[in-house]
Amino acid sequence: MSNIPADKIWTSSLNDLDAVQSGFDRNKTIRFYDTTLRDGEQSVGVCFSPDEKFAIAVKLAELGVGRIESGFPRVSEDDTQAVKRILEANLSSEIWGFARCMQADIDAHIELGTRYLLVEISTSDVKMKAFGFSREKVMERIISSVKHAKDSGIERVNFFAVDSTRSDMAFLRDVYSSAVEAGADEISVVDTIGVCAPETAEYLVREVKSWVGKSVPLHWHGHNDFGLATAAAIAAVRGGADWIQGTINGMGERAGNADICEVALALQFLYKVPVELDLSKAREISRLVQTSGNYTVDGWKPVVGEYLYTRESGGIASQFHIPAAIEPYSADIVAAERKIVLGKKSGMASIKIKLDELGLNAPVEKHGDILERVKSQATAEKRLLTDDEFRAVVAQFA
Repeated sequence: MSNIPADKIWTSSLNDLDAVQSGFDRNKTIRFYDTTLRDGEQSVGVCFSPDEKFAIAVKLAELGVGRIESGFPRVSEDDTQAVKRILEANLSSEIWGFARCMQADIDAHIELGTRYLLVEISTSDVKMKAFGFSREKVMERIISSVKHAKDSGIERVNFFAVDSTRSDMAFLRDVYSSAVEAGADEISVVDTIGVCAPETAEYLVREVKSWVGKSVPLHWHGHNDFGLATAAAIAAVRGGADWIQGTINGMGERAGNADICEVALALQFLYKVPVELDLSKAREISRLVQTSGNYTVDGWKPVVGEYLYTRESGGIASQFHIPAAIEPYSADIVAAERKIVLGKKSGMASIKIKLDELGLNAPVEKHGDILERVKSQATAEKRLLTDDEFRAVVAQFA
């Protein structure tokens, strides 16, 4: 857990209620397995170059991500080169590969020198039907793939049951048990379609943990289709998950994956669960991933949004001198800049703060006129005023 002073966190004392805090194992640190370079790139229209993937991997390691999923080399030659370069970089994070339960996929990683491998296959009836798989075929491929990976020198194998949250429970139990018996070192409980309520995630993780035993590390992988990916990940931790899988900015298929920085923030500051992420690096890697993926997140997005510590409202600006009055945690935690901007919703406090910030002088009796001009210009142009435009307005009343 980050060593952050309590006086920089301004949450509710009601969070201390036993009903909120009970059930978490705080003797273990929750770690993160990032899949931005694979599942994240599945966001529609996103295409990372090998150089961008490498740069993102470097920043993920600096963020403190325990494991980075390097990608799927069989997708293209570019992906092969990206995986190779990441493996050769000797980053502080473990580098994991991704493969379907197919020998060719596994062999592609073996040839590159991947030491740790996640292998996947669908286990729900609806997905097996879509692929034309029978339960018997799925079971055979799980066992043969895990054995092949381990026999070929892969040090650790994580078996990833696609759509496990919609799988028949008895079959799912057989699947996980068979994977572990075949040599899988870890398992993933996977909410592929994002259909689990948080309570369901907690229940399922606890059930699966009881099947495989406490010694087998368990990962939770969830999607955000109902806007509950962060909540479900937290519930999975309460249920016993050791690792949370997710992405930077929550990118991914459909509504995306769990955002690992959001999960880390909530676990640490609302539930007092130790985590292995340096949130002061979150906004930096968020910007890199946005630039590389050619997209922009909402300015109000948790942790990384551009405007989380930017105030336009005059009523809020009047409280700006006491951060705890208008913010839930210090901007220092995520290395953000606190600032005032001027627009339609500005007030007299906004004018005073901005004048002081820019070192401008204007008679107090003129502040109202300056505010009126700022609001009218911002409203007419439906945008914020720049600092230079504000200087020009002030000059008219100096």
